[in-house]
Amino acid sequence: MAKRSLWLTVLILVLAGAGLLSAGGGATPRPYLIGDPQGDWGFPSPFAHNPRGPGYLRVSFLFDTLIWKDARGFIPALADSWEYQASPPAYVFRLHPGVIWHDGQPLTARDVAFTIDYLKKHPHPWVDLRPISTVEVLDPLTVRLVLSQPYAPFLEEIAGTMFILPRHIWEQVEDPIRFQDARACVGSGPYRLAEYRREHGLYRFVAFETYYRGKPTASEIGFVQVGNELVALKGKAVQAAAVPPEAVQELKDQGFTVLSQPHFFCLKLLFNHHKFPQQELAFRRALAQAVNLPDLVAQTLRGYGLPASPGLLPPDSPWYCAPQARYPFDPAAAARLLESLGYRRTPEGWMRDGHLLALELLSSPAYARVAEYLKKSFQNIGLTVHLRQVDHTILDQRVKNQQFDLALSGHGGLGGDPKFINDVCTGPLAREFLGGYQPPPKMVQLLTDQLQTLDEAKRRLLVARIQEQLAYELPALPLFYPTWYLGHDGRIPWFFTRGGIAKGIPVYFNKVALLPGAASASPP
Repeated sequence: MAKRSLWLTVLILVLAGAGLLSAGGGATPRPYLIGDPQGDWGFPSPFAHNPRGPGYLRVSFLFDTLIWKDARGFIPALADSWEYQASPPAYVFRLHPGVIWHDGQPLTARDVAFTIDYLKKHPHPWVDLRPISTVEVLDPLTVRLVLSQPYAPFLEEIAGTMFILPRHIWEQVEDPIRFQDARACVGSGPYRLAEYRREHGLYRFVAFETYYRGKPTASEIGFVQVGNELVALKGKAVQAAAVPPEAVQELKDQGFTVLSQPHFFCLKLLFNHHKFPQQELAFRRALAQAVNLPDLVAQTLRGYGLPASPGLLPPDSPWYCAPQARYPFDPAAAARLLESLGYRRTPEGWMRDGHLLALELLSSPAYARVAEYLKKSFQNIGLTVHLRQVDHTILDQRVKNQQFDLALSGHGGLGGDPKFINDVCTGPLAREFLGGYQPPPKMVQLLTDQLQTLDEAKRRLLVARIQEQLAYELPALPLFYPTWYLGHDGRIPWFFTRGGIAKGIPVYFNKVALLPGAASASPP
C-alpha cells in the first residue's frame, strides 16, 4: 500500500511537472520514471499492445525471447546457445536451465513449441512464422525449429522478436487481444507488471527477483506521459526522456547524461493509393519535386536531421545504397507533371473535368510544423491542401482504413534487418506504412529473393535493387530522418542496441541495461 501511495504521489508530481523532494530538501527514494509525450501504448500483453515500437518495448520488460541484442549484436536470452543446420534448414536452441515464469511455473521447450503453434493460429504483426514448417521438442530444454526454406533474417525477425508464452496460461485463451487481465502479463522477463493506467500512459514494473539472468538493478521502473519532456527531466519528475537538440549542452552542464542515436526513424508523406490522383506515379513525383527537403530539415528540425532517401533506408543503415532515382526541388517540373495528368492551372487551383483538385493532409500534433511547411510548398505550385490534426492513434486508424488523402506518418525499424522493407511493403502493417500501395511483381520477387538469400554479398545487391525500385515507384515520399537525443540522470547505463531493439526499435531503453553487469553491454 505504501508503494502504491508513493507512485500516486509521483504521478501527480509528474503531471504537474515537478520533482519529488522531501521537506528537508533531500531526495526521497522513488521509482525510475521514463517520460513519454504520447502516453498510452496499449495493454502490455504480447497481443493487446499498440503494434508500433513503443507498445512492443513495454511488453519486452515482462516477456523474453529466445535471443536478444545488446550494443554489439545477438546475446543469449531464454536460449543459452543456438546453432544452424543446413539440411534441412533448421535452428536448434538450448534453453537456460531453471527458468521460471512470474507465477513460479517452470519454462520448458514445450512452451516454445506451444508459442509457435499459437502464433500460427493467432498471427502477430511483429512475427511472421510462415518460414517454420515443424517444431521438434528434443528434450525439456532443447527445441529444433525446421524451416521450409532458408530464411536469412530468422535470428532477428523470429528468435529475437517472438515473445515466448506460458502454455499453462494461454492454451485456454481463444481471443488473445481481449485477454487483458493480470494473467496475460505473466511472462519470464526481468520485471512484473504492478500497475497500468491507460488514462495517464502509466506503466509500472517491479523487479522479478528470481530472474534467471540476475536480479534487476532498479527495483521499480515505469513509463509515464508527460506534457513537456525537458521540463519534467530538469525538474526531476522523470529520470529519462527524449530532449530537444538545442538543450543538449545545457543538460550536460547540469550533470545529465545525453546520448544521440543513429537515424533509424523516418517521417514520410503517405498517399492514398486507392484514390486518384494519388495512385498516379506522376502525381507522387510532382509532390516530391514541390518540396525542398534540405530546407524542410532546416526549418522544421532546425537542421537536426537528414533529408531522407527515396529508397527509404538511411545512410546510417549498413544496408544503405544511394538510389539513382532522385527528385530535386523543382516547382516548374512539378507543375508539368500535374499537367501530364490532364490538370489545368487556374487562379482557383488545378482543375480537371471541371473539378478542383483539393486534398486533405492529416497529421498528428507532433508534426504540425511539417504539415504547415508542406501546405505552403504545395500552395506554391497552386495545389489546394487543407490540414487536419488528429491524435496519432486516430491517424494510424484512418490510414489503415483508407480514410485519407495525404498523411504524415513515421516509423522506426530502419536499422535492423532489411526484412523490414518487406513488412513495409507487404506485411500486416503495410497499409499504415504505405497507404495501400500494391508493389508490382518485379518488386515482390525481389523482396522474396532477399529473404531466401543467405550469402550476404548477394543479398546486399538485392537490397540495393529494392531501394532503387522504391525510389522509382515512390509509394510514399520519405521526408527526413530526425536526430534524436536522450537525456537521463546517469543511474542506468542506457545504450543504443545494434540495429535497434528486437527488429529495429530505435530507442535506448533496452532491458539489458537494467541487469547485473550491464555496463559491459555497452560498446567500448
